[in-house]
Amino acid sequence: MTLTVVGHGYVGLVTACVFADFGNTVYVIGRNEKKINELRKGNPLIYEPGLKEILQRNLQAKRIFFRLDYTSVSQSEIVFIAVGTPPKENGEADLSGVFEVSEKIAKNLSKKNDHFTVISCKSTVPVGTNKQIEKIIKNHTPKRVNFAVASCPEFLREGSAISDTLNADRVVIGSESKKAIEILLELHKPIEGKKIVTDLSSAELIKYTANAMLATKVSFANFISFFCEKTGADIETVLDAVGLDKRIGRVFMSPGVGFGGSCLPKDVMALISTGKKLNIDVSFLEAVVKINSQAKKNFLKKILSNHQGKNLAIWGLAFKPNTDDIRFAPSLFIIEKLLENDFQLTVYDQQALLNVKKIFKDKIRYTKDPYQAIKEKDGLVILTEWNEFRQVDLNRVRSLLKKPVIFDGRNLYQISTMKKLGFYYYSVGRS
Repeated sequence: MTLTVVGHGYVGLVTACVFADFGNTVYVIGRNEKKINELRKGNPLIYEPGLKEILQRNLQAKRIFFRLDYTSVSQSEIVFIAVGTPPKENGEADLSGVFEVSEKIAKNLSKKNDHFTVISCKSTVPVGTNKQIEKIIKNHTPKRVNFAVASCPEFLREGSAISDTLNADRVVIGSESKKAIEILLELHKPIEGKKIVTDLSSAELIKYTANAMLATKVSFANFISFFCEKTGADIETVLDAVGLDKRIGRVFMSPGVGFGGSCLPKDVMALISTGKKLNIDVSFLEAVVKINSQAKKNFLKKILSNHQGKNLAIWGLAFKPNTDDIRFAPSLFIIEKLLENDFQLTVYDQQALLNVKKIFKDKIRYTKDPYQAIKEKDGLVILTEWNEFRQVDLNRVRSLLKKPVIFDGRNLYQISTMKKLGFYYYSVGRS
């Protein structure tokens, strides 16, 4: 098939590369000439394991092309919309990008009677958005154009996006058009995940429901950690035992400094905003957001109450491991508040240093070596659970630190081990 993907962020570029790897011809549309030129050279612009290799392979095979114009739309059987839907100040999803590209797509659709185009939205959008996309296209294209709108939300996780796309738990396809559904099912044949065929509204809501549930599990784990810290209970023991119940499980139920990233925070806020418009009581989801905020504040309070000096190192800046994404990352909140309290900070992260530097510039120090970061520091703060940190030489860490203090926001180490090594060790939900 011939596809066009509008947008080259995590969703758009991964989608384009995977379907190109399946043998399709894929055009990717962007709006920044410098970025498009970098993509043409094989630079994916974002860090995602395996993405650079698959991009370069398909560039060499001439299956993927990067454009600034929309001319490829007229020859495509499927056009994916994969642009950002960031939150507005009130939490509502900003759909201006989706609607803008919908209009451009409409103006470039094929006018041939025998050509049918599926316009499928991969961007996470509130219920009813695809109906609005359909209206925009109808208003900006001749009546004789054959097209149908579909919703095909993504469920990839940053850090494992390629694997999640190739080995999907489910592929959701929502449309009122039988022909559009058939075309999308054909495209997704190489993916073995269960195919869920449904209406537009259900497809749109499935994505928000999934992310709201994941955010709830994280906040619930943190909520119980508050009890543990007040009573002397151990959060890891509690959650391990509860997670053995097959109805509950332990996956994603992890205490820490809260969730971040490009999906969970904005999607929960967007669902709250949609609920209010529908006169639904959204206090449950508001509590999820409040607990997430409290988890960050509690961890900050640990540092402010127990530090033995104001020269600290921070390991981990990305909102999760295996990505350079710092959107809504807890590290940004912690760094900002520590700076307000006159701390000197040296930070390390495998991938996110440059992104953080754009925000804090010379207010903090940056290093590409985790051991160099902690040398002669009054303590270490861990905010991202990179595997690298699980395997460090703790004896070396102890010798390099000026004061053996660790604030672990991801519960990476055993308390008994840290006590034996002589650390002052502060984690989440554990005494």
